Amino acid sequence: MMIDVVKEVLQSERRIRAHIRETPLDYSPYFSRIGDCNLFFKLENLQHTGSFKARGAINKLLSLTPEQQAKGVVAASTGNHGAAVAFGLKTLKARGIIFVPENASPTKVEAIKRLGAEARAYGLDGAVAEVYARDYAEKNGMAYVSPYNDPQVIGGQGTIGVELSRRLDYIDAVFVALGGGGLISGIAGYLKYISNDATVVGCSPENSAVMFESVKANQILDLESEPTLSDGTAGGIEPGAITFDLCRALVDDYVLVSEGEIKEAMRLFMESHHMMIEGAAGVAIASFLKTKERFQGKNVVVVICGANISLQTLKTIL
Repeated sequence: MMIDVVKEVLQSERRIRAHIRETPLDYSPYFSRIGDCNLFFKLENLQHTGSFKARGAINKLLSLTPEQQAKGVVAASTGNHGAAVAFGLKTLKARGIIFVPENASPTKVEAIKRLGAEARAYGLDGAVAEVYARDYAEKNGMAYVSPYNDPQVIGGQGTIGVELSRRLDYIDAVFVALGGGGLISGIAGYLKYISNDATVVGCSPENSAVMFESVKANQILDLESEPTLSDGTAGGIEPGAITFDLCRALVDDYVLVSEGEIKEAMRLFMESHHMMIEGAAGVAIASFLKTKERFQGKNVVVVICGANISLQTLKTIL
């Protein structure tokens, strides 16, 4: 099923604007010099809950009827989406349950609980938790809020594209971390609507590149993921996910990066920009660094998708 991404993004823009931050788009002298280009970072690490996920989660919750909100919602998440749904529930004074994999980052699970939502552990992979959560929602008559496989969630994430278009007249390339594909589908759908010239680059860790391998194989694959610093993009893709066709249609290029490349990119960013970022943001930076020769003299945007990193992981990077 191909959704009308632009329609969803524009509806989301009107619906969520009062509830989210318009995050800064920062020119980076350091990375611009390294890449011999004009490089801008879209700082979603400064969004509510420290991640872009607040956009899609709040949009989905606001699109529910009062009756649906009253029954409560169910979500599944490795952490950021769960915290975003918890934030949305608190904002709207609604209730919900977040299912997380048993090996989810303790920092991210703690963030969910701090925001007042109930977190329950199930399975060892995000995709397993997703299937269980969707089934639980169905059996209990509750609304399910997918991390990516939902038109309203994709539309919410796509409001980043609206903000980019307000700040930059011309974008040659945008680098976006790629897991389930909700973020890149929303941004690419809107940017290609206003200008077909932007090259959209999907960025994945070598250790968990399920969407990349699925697109290559022309079908959604059930693949095991190795451990990765980019826990926000790790794990499988739900069977029949609407983001699969969107990625095939909208993403121009894919880059895979090693754990060493992610680590080095994160260190360089934190050293030069003095801000915390998580592994998935490091994947997008590393992907730019790996392909920078192609974008000399261009206007490049790298989406810094989140800041949620455990102190233990931070120590291994520094």
